[in-house]
Amino acid sequence: QVQLVESGGGLVQAGGSLRLSCAASGTILNIGDMGWYRQAPGKRRELVASISTGSSGGRTMLADSVKGRFTISRDNAKNTVYLQMNSLKPEDTGVYYCNADITLGSGIRRSYWGQGTQVTVSS
Repeated sequence: QVQLVESGGGLVQAGGSLRLSCAASGTILNIGDMGWYRQAPGKRRELVASISTGSSGGRTMLADSVKGRFTISRDNAKNTVYLQMNSLKPEDTGVYYCNADITLGSGIRRSYWGQGTQVTVSS
């Protein structure tokens, strides 16, 4: 059984910062790509940032709407991915979900989702 547990969401004023964390636990053999998605009310879930595996931290991708403001990173020793969000805007409001490509100790590989954490940016 694998779980992704997110933390760090909350209410912040525009221009403020938040740092999201997502820790994977369970019988994990390997974690590949990890990413953060968000879903605003009435909108589809969208990819915000992703990071590939790699000893030097992995290759990152950021959505155009967050470039220059958000940073994604990972700590492979802790099976954790982070999303540092600076200069937050009201349009960043939504539920943020962590996603990870995980290979279990049994050899089965699948995609896992966290439960989501709410981020609300007030104007």
